[in-house]
Amino acid sequence: MPNRLINETSPYLLQHANNPVEWHAWNEEALARSRDEDKPILLSIGYSACHWCHVMERESFEDESIASLMNANFVNIKVDREERPDLDAVYMEAVQMLTGSGGWPMTVFLTPECKPFYGGTYFPPTDRMNMPGFPRVLLAVTEAYRTNRSEVERVTGQLTEQMGRSGQLPQGNNLLSVDVLHEAYSRLAANFDYQNGGFGAAPKFPQPMTPEFLLRYYSHGYNPRALDMVELTLQKMAYGGMYDQLGGGFHRYSTDAFWLVPHFEKMLYDNALLARLYLHAYQLTNKELYRRITEETLDYVLREMTDSLGGFYSAQDADSEGVEGKFFVWTPDEIRAILGDADGNLFGGFYGVTDAGNFEGSNILNVPQDPQAFALDHGISEGYLNSIVARGKVHLLTEREERIHPFRDDKVISSWNGLMLRAFAEAGVTLKRPDYLAAASANANFLHNEMFKDGRLLRTYRDGQAKLQGFLEDYSCVADGYLALYEATFERVWLDRAVMLADTMIELFWDDGVGGFFDTGTEHESLVTRPRDVFDNAQPCGGSVAAEVLLRLAILTGNEDYNLKGSQPLRPISRVMSQAPGGAAYWLGVLDFYVSIPKEIAVIGPAGDPDTEALRDEVFGRYLPNKVVVGLDPAQSPYSDTDRSPTDGIPLLEGREKLNGGPIAYVCQNYVCQLPVTDAESLAKQLED
Repeated sequence: MPNRLINETSPYLLQHANNPVEWHAWNEEALARSRDEDKPILLSIGYSACHWCHVMERESFEDESIASLMNANFVNIKVDREERPDLDAVYMEAVQMLTGSGGWPMTVFLTPECKPFYGGTYFPPTDRMNMPGFPRVLLAVTEAYRTNRSEVERVTGQLTEQMGRSGQLPQGNNLLSVDVLHEAYSRLAANFDYQNGGFGAAPKFPQPMTPEFLLRYYSHGYNPRALDMVELTLQKMAYGGMYDQLGGGFHRYSTDAFWLVPHFEKMLYDNALLARLYLHAYQLTNKELYRRITEETLDYVLREMTDSLGGFYSAQDADSEGVEGKFFVWTPDEIRAILGDADGNLFGGFYGVTDAGNFEGSNILNVPQDPQAFALDHGISEGYLNSIVARGKVHLLTEREERIHPFRDDKVISSWNGLMLRAFAEAGVTLKRPDYLAAASANANFLHNEMFKDGRLLRTYRDGQAKLQGFLEDYSCVADGYLALYEATFERVWLDRAVMLADTMIELFWDDGVGGFFDTGTEHESLVTRPRDVFDNAQPCGGSVAAEVLLRLAILTGNEDYNLKGSQPLRPISRVMSQAPGGAAYWLGVLDFYVSIPKEIAVIGPAGDPDTEALRDEVFGRYLPNKVVVGLDPAQSPYSDTDRSPTDGIPLLEGREKLNGGPIAYVCQNYVCQLPVTDAESLAKQLED
C-alpha cells in the first residue's frame, strides 16, 4: 500500500511512495506527530539522480524488517534536496559537524523540535567495512533518545549554537581591488593539474566557474598561462568520457583524475554552466571545438530535457535497468554490428574502444588521441575520418535510443532554469541560432506564466502544479536569465521583469545586519537556523548571482541602491576569494565586473536591418565579460499598454530614439560615451580599446 508520498509531485519522493516505510513529506502534520508522540524524526534527504540514494532504498527502505524498526521508533520524513535546499543546507551542516563529511543520501535524527543530534550519509543494511549497519544505528539512536535524553539535549545544544556560523562572515572594509584577483589566480595556478587539466585529484569535478574566472583574468592581459589552463581543461573534458560523445551534454563528474570514467547522471545546472563556459572560450579563441561542444550540449537539452511548455527538466539518472552507466557504454561487437567491420573498427579505434573495455568490461566512448594525429597514424585524411565519425555517431545514437533510458527527473526548478535560460540566450545571439533564442523566450514565458503566484516566484513545477516558495537562488538566477534575454533580444519586457524580481528579492532576502542576503525569505518557515550559503559550489550561490544581477541593473537603470547592495557583500567575502578561490569562483567574476568599469553599449536600429545585425554581431561575437548592452528599434511602439517610452528608465538610451541615416552604436563607460559609430569596423575599434 502506498505511503503519504504518493500525493507528492517530486519524482524522488514518488520513487519512495511504495516503500514499507511510513514516509511523510516535510510538513506540519509530520512535525506535529513527532511532538505529540514524543518520537524523534528520522530525516532522509536525497535526490532522484543520486546513485547511492537508490542503493540505500533497495537495501534498507524496501526491507520489511528495517522499515518496521523505522516505523515503530521514528516519524520518518523524506526530502528532495532539490525542492528544499534550505533543509538540505541546515542539516548538511549538522552532519558535517558531527562526522567531518557530508553527502547523499543524508540521514539525520532530530528531536521533535527539529534539532539534530545524530546523523550520517549512506548506511549499509548490515555491518560492513567499519560501517555500522542501519538496524544497529536505528536501535542505538532509539535507546539514546529514550534513556539518555540529557545527552541528546547536550548534543543538540552544542550543534544548534554552532550552526549557521559559516554564513556569518564579518562585515569588512577590505579594499576591493584587482589584488584579490591576483591572489586568487596564484592559488588556483598552484592547485592546477597541468597534465590532465582541472583542479586537484580524483574525483574531479568540472568546476566551470573557476575556468570562467581564468578567462576573465586572461582577457585583462594579466597572465597568458590562464588561457592555457582553461584550454587544457576544456579539451580534456571534451575528449573524455565525462562528456557524452554521442548525445552531447556532460555527466556529473569524473571518478578519476583524467576525465575518463564519469558518475553518469546528468544535471541541468552543470550543463548550463558548461555550455556558457565553452561558448565564452569560443568567443575568445574562435576554435570550432568549443562551438561544437556548446551546440551539442544545448541540442541535448532541447532534445531530452525540455518540457512542451518551455521548462527545462532537472536531471537524468546514472542507472538504467539497475546498472550504473549501462545506457552509455559499448562493446566492439555492438559497434561493428551497427557500422560494419571497416567503419566500426575505425570508429571504435577513434573512440578508444577495446575488447578489454575501460569500464566493467564495456567501453565509455572517449577520444584518447588528437583527431589529426589519429588520421595520420591510420593513413586517412582528416576529412574522411570526420565523415566516418559523424555518420557513426548518428547510427549509434539512433540505436542507443532503443535502449531502456535512465530515469529522468522531469520537475522544473526555477534557479536551474534561470541558469539554462542565460545559456540559451547568450548562445542564441552569439552563434546566430534562432532556435536557441526561441527556446530562451519559451522558457522565460514559461517561468513568468507558470512559476509565479501573487507576485512571488515559486521553486518547482511538475504536472501542471507549481509549488514551494522560491529561494534566493531562484530569484537571482531567474532575474539573471531575464537580463540575458533582454540583451539578446532588446525586448524591454524582460528588463522590467528582471527589475521586478530584483526589487522583490531585496524585500524578502536582504538583511542590513549581515550586509547581504539570506537564502530564505522573510515569508519562509523558521528553521533551526536561517541558512545563508556564501560559497559557490557545483552551482553559484544565490548571493553571488544576486550581487551580479544588482550591479548590472545599477548600470542599466541608474539605480544607485542596486549598486550599493550589489557591492556590499563583496567586502566580507573578499578574503575567501583570495584564500579559497575554488569556493568563491562566481564571486571572483562579480568582483572583476565591479572593479573593471564595464563597457556600456547601446545599439539603435531597425530589427532585422543588416547594418543593425552587423553591429550586434560585433558586440556579441567577441569575449566581453564586463559589459552591459541595451538596444532600441526606433519603430517600436510605446511600451506595454501605457504611453511610456521604451527608453524610459534606461539612461543609456534616453534621448537617442531617432536615427540620422541608419543604425548606430554607442560605447560608453560611466555614462560617458565615445563618438557614435555606424559600421562594425569602427565599433570593433572602440570595443578593443
